[in-house]
Amino acid sequence: MPTQALVVWSPGFTRYDFGPSHPMSPVRLDLTARLCDAFGLLGGEGVRVHEPEVPDDALLTTVHDRDYVAAVRDLSTHPHDADGTWGLGTDDDPAFPAMHEASARICAGTRDACEAVWTGEAAHAVNFCGGLHHAMPGAAAGFCIYNDIAVGIRWLLDQGVERVAYVDTDVHHGDGVERAFWDDPRVLTISLHETGRALFPGTGFPTDIGGPDAQGYAVNVALPPGTGDGAWLRAFHSSVVPLLRAFQPQVLVTQHGCDTHAHDPLAHLALSVDAQRAAAEELHRLSHQLCDGRWVALGGGGYEVVDVVPRTWTHLTAIAAHRPIAVEEPVPTEWREHVQHLTGRPGPSRMGDLPVGGGPLWWRSWDVGYDPDDPLDRAVMATRQAVFPLHGLDVWFD
Repeated sequence: MPTQALVVWSPGFTRYDFGPSHPMSPVRLDLTARLCDAFGLLGGEGVRVHEPEVPDDALLTTVHDRDYVAAVRDLSTHPHDADGTWGLGTDDDPAFPAMHEASARICAGTRDACEAVWTGEAAHAVNFCGGLHHAMPGAAAGFCIYNDIAVGIRWLLDQGVERVAYVDTDVHHGDGVERAFWDDPRVLTISLHETGRALFPGTGFPTDIGGPDAQGYAVNVALPPGTGDGAWLRAFHSSVVPLLRAFQPQVLVTQHGCDTHAHDPLAHLALSVDAQRAAAEELHRLSHQLCDGRWVALGGGGYEVVDVVPRTWTHLTAIAAHRPIAVEEPVPTEWREHVQHLTGRPGPSRMGDLPVGGGPLWWRSWDVGYDPDDPLDRAVMATRQAVFPLHGLDVWFD
């Protein structure tokens, strides 16, 4: 009988560390694992914790250029030599000791997650340390050294998988994954992000729909700054859901960057933990409806490292384990005491943000109509017009 959820984790993942002043602090991973453990998720019934090995270069070079991998390896032992070449030595991606080993292990974790799900070893798999979607074949970018997502999807294709759907809910455009499969109709990439007119990496517009052999298989929903729960969920259900149903993937790979949160310091959307949890629940549901539950869920961005990241990714892990945690559930006391000792503040008291008793999250279905005066609706309609007909979908009604 397969494990319900394989969870990739080891304290060694906190060695992916750009330094004390960098927004991508490894404490977010440690606090997430501690919160999962406080809820009994790590090693609990139906969950297997997996610690991957550092892979050889053959895995990395399925996606990355050999010269780039060699440069990362060299700068791991001489980080002060990084001068911006290869995208390393910049403010976003400073080189650090053992950078190659730390980054490569994340790739192995996502590959192993894909393998476990595809072979039936696990029903679902989670690597909240992964989701590094900006790394390019020959360069680091956006806090990402190697692109573990592209490595995992490439492994699936090499096993003969014919249809992989990738959904990216990070606030930033999933440009590196899109680039890797730009002209491959076996991979549907959907990125729901804040518009590139306002945010890094400045790409991911509705008219970016894939290469000549894969028109419509790159999908971009570019949202206006300030988009909150109801509008974001309307966009998600009006774009992601019908496209996944039309594509009928054999494996679903999802990236759950939680920098869409209203308190994230690096972006301008306004989601709650409750909405991020709702998206994970829906993607989980779709994995069962469309691909026999073969679901690989990854982390990503998220820079409110105490109040947001640990709760969001603990919800994700719990959903994958078929042990969902209610948003009304109190945060365990031992975790809050640890946070108080570490940061001088206790952290959140509940697993959700919205007021207790406020009812379920509300969003307007596309079926109620399109409002051309609403910036959110215009963003969604631009995507639907660009790609829906290429999948046999009606722009107005599907």
